[in-house]
Amino acid sequence: MTDQPRDTPQFFLTSPSACPYLPGQLERKVFTHLVGKRAAQLNEILTQGGFRRSQSIAYRPACETCRACVSVRVLAGEFQPSRNFRKVLKANANLTARMVPARASAEQYGLFRRYLDARHADGGMVDMSILDYAAMVEDSHVETRLVEYRRPPQAPDESDELIAVTLTDILSDGLSMVYSFYDPDLAHRSIGTFLILDHIAKTAAFGLPHLYLGYWVEGSRKMEYKARFHPQERLGMIGWERA
Repeated sequence: MTDQPRDTPQFFLTSPSACPYLPGQLERKVFTHLVGKRAAQLNEILTQGGFRRSQSIAYRPACETCRACVSVRVLAGEFQPSRNFRKVLKANANLTARMVPARASAEQYGLFRRYLDARHADGGMVDMSILDYAAMVEDSHVETRLVEYRRPPQAPDESDELIAVTLTDILSDGLSMVYSFYDPDLAHRSIGTFLILDHIAKTAAFGLPHLYLGYWVEGSRKMEYKARFHPQERLGMIGWERA
């Protein structure tokens, strides 16, 4: 038997399980490990090919009877915010954003727990401990950062308040939003939308063409918001096509 070099990716297929987006469908994923010296390069190639990253795993849907999951990326340099998007930007104009190394903190985890308990209490991440959270943030062999969003102190004796965090990969052709969470009490400010708008602006400011948003799933209320950001490209059978 010939041993595979550590830097040579090997792909695996999961067993079928219930789809989290479309009722009555079964989900399967193909995945590989992002390890070794070529991890960052492999992550770039796979992201451009429709994969997503979770810690040191890259995966994409490989369902037998469904092709509803479609990779989308926003063309950052051409993006012009609509009237509604401008309202979101104005509502959150007092927030400051700082890109920091991917290091977990107790402050982040406290916000993460509040977000999960309020928005995803029945999801697969709800039982994550602070060690699990640290692994999600720090277990990476690719170039990744956290972006912390804070609002000014509400009183003279207070410090600025962490209200949102994104885990963001930095690629040669853009940024990829891996995971985001925010203060659930501020949902009326459309924080989730604001994070995407801010990342579009960051992508353009870096001189990069694409912001990768993951999968748009037609018919899924959880994922329909991704279709709002135009111009965008969607990955089809013949490659990335403008939507």
